[in-house]
This record gives sequence, C-alpha cells and structure tokens, in this order.
Amino acid sequence: MKSKIGKDIYNFGQKIWPYNRSITGEGTLNTLNDIKKIIPDLKINKIKSGKKVFDWKVPDEWQIKDAYIINPRGKKICSIKKNNLHLVGYSQPINKKIKFKELNKKLYSLPNLPNAIPYKTTYYKKDWGFCITHNERNKLDKKGLYKVCINSKIKKGFLHYGEILIKGKSKKEIFISSYICHPSMANNEISGPAVLTYITKWISELKNRRYSYRIVFVPETIGSLIYLSRNLKQMKKNILFGYCLTCVGDEKNYSIIPTKYRDTKTDKISLHVIKNTDSKFKTYPWEERASDERQYCSPGIDLPVVTLCRTKPGDYKEYHTSLDKLGTVVTSKGLEGGFNLTKNCLQAIENNFFPISTIKGEPFLSKRKLYPDVTDKSGSEIDKLSRLIINMLTWCDGKNDLIDIAEKLNVPVWELYDVCSILLKNKLVKTQN
Repeated sequence: MKSKIGKDIYNFGQKIWPYNRSITGEGTLNTLNDIKKIIPDLKINKIKSGKKVFDWKVPDEWQIKDAYIINPRGKKICSIKKNNLHLVGYSQPINKKIKFKELNKKLYSLPNLPNAIPYKTTYYKKDWGFCITHNERNKLDKKGLYKVCINSKIKKGFLHYGEILIKGKSKKEIFISSYICHPSMANNEISGPAVLTYITKWISELKNRRYSYRIVFVPETIGSLIYLSRNLKQMKKNILFGYCLTCVGDEKNYSIIPTKYRDTKTDKISLHVIKNTDSKFKTYPWEERASDERQYCSPGIDLPVVTLCRTKPGDYKEYHTSLDKLGTVVTSKGLEGGFNLTKNCLQAIENNFFPISTIKGEPFLSKRKLYPDVTDKSGSEIDKLSRLIINMLTWCDGKNDLIDIAEKLNVPVWELYDVCSILLKNKLVKTQN
C-alpha cells in the first residue's frame, strides 16, 4: 500500500501556503496556529519588540493589509492579493502618486528569470518596494503617474515562535528546528515546517522513546537567536543531537550541511543515513552554510546541529522566487522523502548502542536455529541473516556502536535492527549505551 504521509504533508503545505509570513505579524501566527491543530501540545510564545537578544534586537511588528500599484491606465498591478511576493517584506506605508523614474528605483526583478517574481525584504531599514517579473517591468509605461498604495503598520508588538518538549526515558535531548518566516514559497518555506509538523506528530506517537525531543518553529535567524538566549544553558546541558530542516520537499538529491568541525555524533549518524539513502548525496563545506545552523553552531553556542535538505537553499534556480511552487518544485513524493530521511536519522539515533558479546569464542548458533545444520567449507548455504549475525558478532567488543558496525559491514544500519533483536533475545549480546 502506498504511504499517505507525503499527501498529508502536501495538503498541510497547501493550507499554510497563502499566509504572508514574515519574522513578525499575522501570517507567522496563523501558521503556528495551524501547526498547533496537528500538534495540540505546541506552546506558542511571544517576545516584545525592542528586546535585546545577544547582538540583535527584536524588531517592531509588521502588519500588512493590502499593497498594489495602479498604472497610468488605471490598471492595478503588483497586488499582494494576487501574489504576496509582490511586496518587499517590511515595507513602510505609502499612498501617493509618483513618476515612473521614481517608481523604477523601488522595483525589483530578475533579468535571468524574466517570468519570476523575486522575494525581497527590508527588515532592519525603513524603506518600501515592489517585486515584479522582468517581462512585466519591461512593459511599464514610462510616462504618466503611478499610484502606489501600501497599507501597512510597523509598531511595537510581538514576535511569535512555537516550541514543544516531548519527554522520553532520558532527559538527554534531540533538537529539531525549522523556520516560519517566508511568504508563499514551497521548498524554501513550506517544506521545512510542514515536514517537521508531521515528524513531531510521529515522535509524539512513538512508543518507548529513548530520548526527549525539543522541537521549535522559529522565524529564521532572529527567532533561533531568541530561543537560544532563553534556553541555552539547558540546551547545552541536554542536547546530544540536533537537526535543522529546510528545502526538504523537492525530488532531487539529498544534501547535508554538517557541523562546523564535522566531529559530532549527529554528523556521524546523519552521514551514514544519507549516504545509504542516496548514493549521489552532497555534503557542503561550512563556508556554504545556509540556514539556522549558522546560529546553533556559532561560537559560544556550539550545539551538534546539522542541516538536512534535498536541494540546499540557493542551489536551485527557483529559490527565493514565485517559481518555487507546490506541485512543481515541491511534490508529495519529495516531501515524503524528506520526512523519511529525517525519520531514519532519528530511528538510527534511538536504536544506536554499543553491543557487547556475552560469549567467549564464536557462539554455537545452530542450537539456536541461527545457522544451517548442513554446510560445506565454502559456506554457500549460509543465508544473509546468518552471515550478518556472524559478521556483526565479531565486532561486538564494546569498541563499536551500531553505526560503526554498519560501516564496517558496508550495510545501512537499519539492516541490523532485526539482527540486534535476535542477538538480544538470544542473550548473545548485552547493551552498553
């Protein structure tokens, strides 16, 4: 039976698609409220504008009601009611008539992608602007007056983010983050929080969780900094593994941005999982970091957080444009792949341990019905399971965890899960965490 998880994630992506998200404002809060409908225990927090956060400050809240331009012929263009990318994020209010020469300075287009509306923001500078396809821009009248209307407010308010702590047997934690601050773009925005919403649902239903899970939905950069400023002591004490999810919804090859030094347990497990998922996966150097791993791995923070992607932000032509659409760039199949990659990483963490042989010498497997009764010296009668058992046992000396053994045997770690169950059931190995 074909899994429906990809379709569920895609449908959720369609639901949150229309919201005009930014680092503050109604669109971000609406997104969090929809996530909460699937994850009822999600806590939505708010931080006042002006609060100092490390070297940053929480910006004023941006509220946008409408924005458009009326050309000299009386036709409305660049309306956010048609596409919310038309307006430069955090644009100041304006309502006046101007000449084309003045307007043209406030227009943004992409000559190399003439049918795309670009995504632009001006978070920390008081300004305004509109985004337009390059083809439409070339058709604009050079004479006459344009009426520019931006019905927005920038005032003291709040920045919102969501968090949930799902407790496991251990207080040690796995941390997962995605961002909720871009308007309608499928891979760069929708895919991360949509996949994380359903990963969180899966985790909450997981029986016998070994670790606790700290999961956050934050506006990129300022949101992750806020969360770190409020929780860093606890995070540094408890977090053993961490992930940032972004651009996980296309059908191209998987990619990973490791931690700065590539020396954490998260790096080790994630690289094993991704290379056994996609032989053509790509690993990026730290200099090409792209998302909130910049904050989670920054000096003085140094958390073991890697970023999982399909195509990395900026590495596909539709990035930060209106061409980044559901149904074309992002598909239910792509989203399911992003979900499964994340799930496989978490299962590898949950199942990892140091197996130690309980028997000196090779165990007598035949009496346990784990080895064929009749063989010759070639060993050709030995089935795959028996061979995996034999080969795994030789490395169960307490020096190798399950990932190490999978690497030595050149198999995905999930092929050893059943072997581990058999060995533990027959008391041929014991666990050492």
